[in-house]
Amino acid sequence: MQENNNRNTIIFVVSAVLILIAYQIFVLEPSSKRRNAEMARQKAAAVEVQAAQKPGALPTAAPGTVVVSRQEAAAASARAPIATPALAGSVSLRGARIDDLYLKNYRETVKKTSPPVELLRPEGAQHAFFAEFGWTGANLPGLPNAETLWQVVEGSTLAPGQPLTLRTANGQGLTFTRKIEVDDRFMFTVTDTVANTGAGSVTLAPYASVQRQGIPAGLGKIQIVHEGAIGWLDGELRQVKYAKWLKEGGPSLASTGGWTGITDKYWLTALIPDQKERIQSQYRVTKAGVTDIYEANYVGQPHVIPAGRQITQTTHLFAGAKTVPVLKDYETKLGVPHLDMAVDWGNFWFITRPMFKLLEFFFHLVGNFGIAILLLTVTVKLIFFPLANKSYESLTKMKKVQPQVEELRKRLKDDPAKQQQELMALYQKEKINPLTGCLPMLVQIPVFYGLYKVLTVTIEMRHAPFFGWIQDLSARDPLTIWNLFGLLPYDPATVPVIGSFLNSDLLHLGPLALLYGVTMYLSTAMNPPQADPVQQKIFQFMPIMFTFIMAPFAVGLLIYWAWSNVLTIMQQYVIMRRFKVDNPIDQIIAKLTGNKSKAVG
Repeated sequence: MQENNNRNTIIFVVSAVLILIAYQIFVLEPSSKRRNAEMARQKAAAVEVQAAQKPGALPTAAPGTVVVSRQEAAAASARAPIATPALAGSVSLRGARIDDLYLKNYRETVKKTSPPVELLRPEGAQHAFFAEFGWTGANLPGLPNAETLWQVVEGSTLAPGQPLTLRTANGQGLTFTRKIEVDDRFMFTVTDTVANTGAGSVTLAPYASVQRQGIPAGLGKIQIVHEGAIGWLDGELRQVKYAKWLKEGGPSLASTGGWTGITDKYWLTALIPDQKERIQSQYRVTKAGVTDIYEANYVGQPHVIPAGRQITQTTHLFAGAKTVPVLKDYETKLGVPHLDMAVDWGNFWFITRPMFKLLEFFFHLVGNFGIAILLLTVTVKLIFFPLANKSYESLTKMKKVQPQVEELRKRLKDDPAKQQQELMALYQKEKINPLTGCLPMLVQIPVFYGLYKVLTVTIEMRHAPFFGWIQDLSARDPLTIWNLFGLLPYDPATVPVIGSFLNSDLLHLGPLALLYGVTMYLSTAMNPPQADPVQQKIFQFMPIMFTFIMAPFAVGLLIYWAWSNVLTIMQQYVIMRRFKVDNPIDQIIAKLTGNKSKAVG
């Protein structure tokens, strides 16, 4: 029995070490490299500009064209400004594209001087990203395309309650009118009208497209979050990550209504057709020179327009932050199915969604997501209190009978079978169930994962402050032990030779990670010691190992876990005092006060 225990312990330790090494190599180090690449993204150079494109067809690049700055790309076309409480930017009158958009209420970093988040950028700039709309028809020359110059016939600035109306004619009897409206959040309404003043009927089909020309550094690299093609089509959620999208292409799907687009971790650009319209949607990737062009589009049903008649088609464009209440509100108002599934709840959505709702409920009560996490932790503890109480009682009883167990093992060290038999008899007599000791940890695993996922994917947690130095619950602790938690005026990452090593995820030891380690150590010390010395050393080492593992996780997760440990310690302490069992807290108090009687319950 003892040999089996040693063997299992060795297997466990080896497996844990291998997992740690793999986690460092395949997760933490790539994550650090992506973060550094993202910081240098604005300085990177590339060659990617596109020529004129035909409606409904993929663009082709102009070989040898040099990428210009974003400002130059925007200045290459006449524009109508966009000004809403949530958005700033402009509509290009060349092609009538929505291709210049900033999210005014979200910043790149937590610094107040940080620029607003850029969502869309004009063609011609590096990593162009835009939405366009139009009509396609067989053998019909003169349809508006990316080079068509539209005239403003109504409005000047696109704002809530102030639509912008554009118009162009093909000189062959077709007049195209586009009315663009925007609300006070993230929804554009594009109403296209085609009037046929020619002698014969024409057949046209509406189309809409979202294009991203090249992927900025860092996008599509986070394994736990979906980034890439997304949509609700033909009654199912459709997701294609950038890597698979590039390698295998995307599906072509027929659907009635739904929505389709491109998503980042926090941002979504999605096309929403008339929900009664039968569409053919496609996710495509093409190469234009050195640039990969990712496109989510759809084409509607052909419409026959007799001479002297006109037709109108309405499309919505969501371009903004994936805020759950906002997405749910659009679902209701526009009848859009499952728009909130643009937030990557994951396969365990039945855990992550309720957890987010509970956090949101607490946030509305207290106005701080950090405190909401503390309240969530208390709620979880209350839910599992009876189970945890039984478990901690069992562990306390095991610690109480530890002298008898040790005497029994010494007495029967040469007879493992008899030793195990009498040990079970002792546990039965004292009403101890050794298996219940691991239950509190097991029940917290889904809670841990759910909170990790919520902190990672929901924009409500992005840049959500707690207190003091913690200004972003979704990011790792900004302080580190290597500069005495900010007291020394230097950045460890700038230290020659070892800077990147000190700033790596595995060594980024902040105060909350250390607090977590201390509370884990104290909680572990309250459990009965392992009989085998090797196992005992391993369990003593576990708090140190997990301190390094947890250090790079989101600070909100560390708050949850450290606070959970504190509540566990309190619960264990009360039970151990009730059963008059020696515990490390009383031992610490006794050492500090010199009163050794305090060391015994």
